[in-house]
Amino acid sequence: MNLSADTMEGLFDALPDVVFFVKDQLGRYTHVNLTLVKRLGLKRRDQVIGRSVDALFPPALGHTFAQQDQQVLAGERIDNQLEVHVFPNRAPGWCLTRKLPVEQRGRIVGLIGISRDLGLPDIRHPVYARLRKANDHLQQHYGEKIRVQNLADLSGMSVAQLERHFRRVFQLTPQQVLARYRIEAAMQLLREPGSVADIGMACGFTDQSAFARQFKATVGMTPRDYRQLLLSSPSHAAGQGATEAS
Repeated sequence: MNLSADTMEGLFDALPDVVFFVKDQLGRYTHVNLTLVKRLGLKRRDQVIGRSVDALFPPALGHTFAQQDQQVLAGERIDNQLEVHVFPNRAPGWCLTRKLPVEQRGRIVGLIGISRDLGLPDIRHPVYARLRKANDHLQQHYGEKIRVQNLADLSGMSVAQLERHFRRVFQLTPQQVLARYRIEAAMQLLREPGSVADIGMACGFTDQSAFARQFKATVGMTPRDYRQLLLSSPSHAAGQGATEAS
């Protein structure tokens, strides 16, 4: 039995921590859940249906999301990609995004995707206390070069055990957790004066191009575009960002 997109849309309406969407081969939304509607700052589903990301998001974000959609429509899969979505209340939220091409009779006719909010760590897990040592080390030393083996030693585990348990407890790999701390620090530093290159180095990136690539893949725009978005926001004086969620 195959569930229709209409049925799935209704089911995902009941999940406030999950964004659900279906798009046609031109990248236009055909189905969205109410969570996405609300996070776009809109009130009705029909304000989204039939429109593309270019029409719903600021230019820098819309362009990035459109490129991502084109990759999926060309046959690629995006699985558990760590991303930052900045919601209408200006609060950034971390999520894991998955997008898959939709095929009919061997031809790609659209895409389907979800973005699931990153939940809190499972502090009840038996190895949480051991993993916390590695997590604290990542949080305190994100600006330095960190080897996974060192994290495994801190936790008293093998590398394979560390990565498996990190996924279960934090929903992320150690590498994703490190990327999260680095990007969070960069987003904060970009609110203040200072060169983008220096900010990237301070946050543990080897060079400016590596910083720009990781930041764009995670936030949806380059560090310079993000800073410009902050400067152009009416709430900038209050020290808050301004964009929408995907």
